[in-house]
Amino acid sequence: MANLARIIEIVEPEVTAMGFDLVRVLVFGKTEVGDEEVTLQVMAERPETGQLLIVDCAGLSHRISDKLDALEDAGEDVIAEAYRLEVSSPGIDRPLTRMKDFVTWAGHEAKVTLTNPVEGNRKALQGDLVGVEGDTILLDDRKSGRVSFVLADIYSAKLVLTDRLLAATKPLDASDADDIEEELTEAQED
Repeated sequence: MANLARIIEIVEPEVTAMGFDLVRVLVFGKTEVGDEEVTLQVMAERPETGQLLIVDCAGLSHRISDKLDALEDAGEDVIAEAYRLEVSSPGIDRPLTRMKDFVTWAGHEAKVTLTNPVEGNRKALQGDLVGVEGDTILLDDRKSGRVSFVLADIYSAKLVLTDRLLAATKPLDASDADDIEEELTEAQED
């Protein structure tokens, strides 16, 4: 399997150079002969909006692809298998991967799965994010009440799509969607 730390080391400067924040990098899919190919997923956002435009995704995808190709040409095969590169915005029901996410989205509902149990052996939590105290994340779990845990103990965390979240989310900017669709159509015709 690919070395995720090395991939992040390669991808993060490319994301930052374009003025974006890296939200998450994942490598998933079969690595052996099979029907499903490996996917390198990169989620990034504009710090001021929390989203990426389609043109941003396309530009970042080209930049990351060029960097990985250059490393491969130089003899470093970062992902040995054939893979698909997927660059996207985190979306409305976004993953929570950084401490600042738990501060920014305090007051909103989240689902959290922990690697180490809290409050009577519970690993699966769902409730309203309270915020952060020092290095500790606080959540008002529906079943256990207020629980606390550290970022390192999170297996996965994401916002739950609610009316409150929809109301608080900035409208998506799709101003360049028609231009990108037109470019893709022209490219397919060539």
